[in-house]
Amino acid sequence: MVNITHREQFDPLTNWFDFYYDALVLVALRFFACGGFLQVVGDTIGIDKSTVSRCVQKVSDALNAKADQFIKWPSVQRKGDIKQGFFPGVVGYIDGTHVRISAPSHDEPSFVNRKSYHSINTQAICDHEGRFTNVVARWPGSVHDSHIMRCSQVCTHLEESHLSVQDGLILGDSGYACRSFLMTPYLRPTEPCHEKFNKAHIKTKCCIERTFGWWKKRFNCLHQEIRMHPEKVCKIIMACAVLHNFAVEMKEPMNEYDNEIVNNDDLNIVFRGPDERRIVRDHIARGFFS
Repeated sequence: MVNITHREQFDPLTNWFDFYYDALVLVALRFFACGGFLQVVGDTIGIDKSTVSRCVQKVSDALNAKADQFIKWPSVQRKGDIKQGFFPGVVGYIDGTHVRISAPSHDEPSFVNRKSYHSINTQAICDHEGRFTNVVARWPGSVHDSHIMRCSQVCTHLEESHLSVQDGLILGDSGYACRSFLMTPYLRPTEPCHEKFNKAHIKTKCCIERTFGWWKKRFNCLHQEIRMHPEKVCKIIMACAVLHNFAVEMKEPMNEYDNEIVNNDDLNIVFRGPDERRIVRDHIARGFFS
């Protein structure tokens, strides 16, 4: 038997609140991990559907408030570590993934993506360890990846701060426009170094594809159809991204993948001019893949 000699040692109200918040988090985590109907989650745990909905919303709001602490652009020191995992000068790979949703009642056609189902088009940039360094989850499924990139804060940041390859490049597939800070593959390679560049580019793309796969497998709600309003779905996507980065920080098990480490010398060249994006890409291709 516990001997309580002071009133402050046991506060029923405090203990009740601790239990309430623990239960709140566990219910939300159950939904994130399993997805499906709120009613099914509620029946499994023994609570009402509306209670599950409130739990998911409150925990999603709390995680979204912490997003800037867990999803952030790499520092100068961190960029150096990432470059050792990718090929020369690269600090991330950008791509989009669709999270299926039920047909919304407002502006329904804009949520239909190119594969003819309703979704939220989510843009993400990841590093070589599968950690998200930027996530944008607020656009309907019909919006093109390149438009999301152009309208994002990370694009504005790179346009203003990127001066040379040493500042760090991101890679993207041919759906994006080639920029001085965003390298896309050669559509019509004419030199052997262009072919090698494309092969390295494809190999690097596997990183974000595996990250998306692992993310959706861990949080199965992202792999299924989320039957909520788009605004709530966007919060759930961001919440799962925060939890993903937290899992990476805690070194939760993740599929291993090979990374080719390439020398990062000769990256201080500054490019400016109307054709700088192609000059940067050619410089990397001929300097490191010839």
